Amino acid sequence: MQQTLQKGRGAPSNETGRFEDWTRTRTEDGWYNEPLPPQKTTVEVDRARTVIARNRSPDLPFDRSINMYRGCEHGCSYCYARPSHTYLGLSAGLDFETRLFAKIDVADELRKELNAPSYQCQMIALGANTDPYQPIEKQYRLTRQILKVFVEHRQPLTITTKSASVVRDIDLLSELARLNLVCVNLSITTLDSELSRLMEPRASAPHSRIRAVSQLSENGIPVTIFFAPVIPGLNEHEMEAILEAGSKAGARRAEWTMLRLSHEVRQLFEDWLEQAYPDKHTKIMSLIRQVRNGKENNSQFYERMRGTGPFADLIARRFEVAIRKYGLDRQPVELDVTKFRKVHNGRVQPSLFD
Repeated sequence: MQQTLQKGRGAPSNETGRFEDWTRTRTEDGWYNEPLPPQKTTVEVDRARTVIARNRSPDLPFDRSINMYRGCEHGCSYCYARPSHTYLGLSAGLDFETRLFAKIDVADELRKELNAPSYQCQMIALGANTDPYQPIEKQYRLTRQILKVFVEHRQPLTITTKSASVVRDIDLLSELARLNLVCVNLSITTLDSELSRLMEPRASAPHSRIRAVSQLSENGIPVTIFFAPVIPGLNEHEMEAILEAGSKAGARRAEWTMLRLSHEVRQLFEDWLEQAYPDKHTKIMSLIRQVRNGKENNSQFYERMRGTGPFADLIARRFEVAIRKYGLDRQPVELDVTKFRKVHNGRVQPSLFD
């Protein structure tokens, strides 16, 4: 049986994770099937053994990141991070956006790692997996705690979010920006409020994100517009309008990535599409296969971010023309790693060269 979308949720189902010993199979046997009951958000305390995660992906501009939350209440139907919940024995569907985990000791553990004798400063990315400003941040304030540690240590970072709540921390971000230690990536997938409500139900409305770009830029904080993911046949036609709006709001550059349907995300996205836009389902999935060599996904480095084929090339050319037109083709901000300092018990440890 195909479940219907719940109000405020992005996934239409809660299928068993692929690592479990048993699984549930949906079937239409002619009997009446009740929809899943509405699921409330729950948050469990998660203790962090390590905070800074490393990666060796050659197509990412960073090799370390921090995720203070597991799962994400934004509920984006297309989220590539959903399969990470299956490692916890949970579903990549509704569990991912309703059963969340907060690493409440993340700031203390971060201080230990930054002060370790072996630590060498490089840029750290926040929001590489789940959003650091998802709704539960209002209660737990873990992102703000981390930013305070970054200010103390003068640690450079980037933030990727689709939440206008990032402006809450303008005081700390402005301090980091004055030292050339931060860049904020605002993800804007659509300017259509109805599409946004269905596709990313608990993320900030598009006009709120554009306003956040203005507020950040006015306070000297460099902003990059992330048009991500590009979903052929659904939001790709909005590319130029989004980039123009971001430019007018004060963004300095832009990036884009193609939709990625890895593991459980493929079926979840197709089910969502059938519920939200049944008349567009066949066309959109056909276009997705056109940019993925006839498949729904391609995990090859570099190709996974952009896709291949004539339609993917057309999107890339449109993007290059648009960023030149709207002045968003600047080089990435080179954040300063030379200002980093170790801080013990509130006291700055002097450098050998001070």
